Amino acid sequence: MKHLIIILVALSSFTSFAQGDKGSKLKLNDKAADFTVQMLDGTSLTLSDLKGKVVLVNFWATWCGPCIKEFKEIPDKVLKPFATKDFVFIPISRGENESLVKQKMENFKEKGIDFNVGLDPDKSIWNAYATKYIPKNYLIDKNGVIKYISTGYSQDSLDKLVKEIKALLKD
Repeated sequence: MKHLIIILVALSSFTSFAQGDKGSKLKLNDKAADFTVQMLDGTSLTLSDLKGKVVLVNFWATWCGPCIKEFKEIPDKVLKPFATKDFVFIPISRGENESLVKQKMENFKEKGIDFNVGLDPDKSIWNAYATKYIPKNYLIDKNGVIKYISTGYSQDSLDKLVKEIKALLKD
């Protein structure tokens, strides 16, 4: 029982150590590294083409429990409230192949979680931004500057992220 408690405490702290730039190469107020990401639907997005919009870059993986918890809340907390704003959400699957990501997103769609995701199978985008820990979010202002970074997942961290998005959209 003692070992189970220790494991549970360790897991809960791992999933909610949120906030900050732990494992991040880029820091607050750095210019976001430009990239072009192939999206699951066949389109591609280039970060520098989104100047003038607030952009949330989210690194995740299909095997990451905290990432999945975050994904479950994103439609209601992030996508719907900012759907008519100058806001773009770019979730990027880190180091996984297209078929695995496609299968996971099809499973999500059955549960009402339906949005396009980017693919970074060789981790080239990830390697420009970070070294470890997911989910990892980079909130980028309309000028391409990183204004907020969160690592890990907790309800509080997602609520804080939403507040930061609102603040940047007012500028």
